[in-house]
Amino acid sequence: MHKGLVSGSFDPITVGHVEMIERAAKLCDHLDVGVFVNADKTCMFTLEQRIEMIKAAIAHLDNVGIVHCEGHLASFVLENGYDVMFRGLRNATDFGYEIGLAQIYAKFYNGKAETVYLMTDPNLSYISSSVVRVNFELGADVTGWVPDKVYELMKEYKSRRMQ
Repeated sequence: MHKGLVSGSFDPITVGHVEMIERAAKLCDHLDVGVFVNADKTCMFTLEQRIEMIKAAIAHLDNVGIVHCEGHLASFVLENGYDVMFRGLRNATDFGYEIGLAQIYAKFYNGKAETVYLMTDPNLSYISSSVVRVNFELGADVTGWVPDKVYELMKEYKSRRMQ
């Protein structure tokens, strides 16, 4: 039985994230989307809002759950019995960053888990959460960059913030 994890801050979850989660879910008996809290990162959306957006985006996937993660990622993977962690690669910059992480994770996993990289659909490679946030905050239409239900939630959260 393969138990996998896709981790990130998902601020917000994008169509690229969803596409990767769908592909990873096909490779596991159970997959969790791990929503990480990074103290060094200021998020646009609260943890609860991000989880609500993820739930809306992955509702169609029967073998996928959501977990809240804090602390050391490799330790979280081992403590929760994951045998595979999926990471996405959009471009060479991502690869350069991720290769170092993979080597560090391998040291901690000590053969008990693996990191598996999935290449992003080339049509989605320009989409990132930060690109979505910047354009959304500037009032641009980010339709197609996030799932429709997520876009509706983003607009709702923004209107509450403006009140």
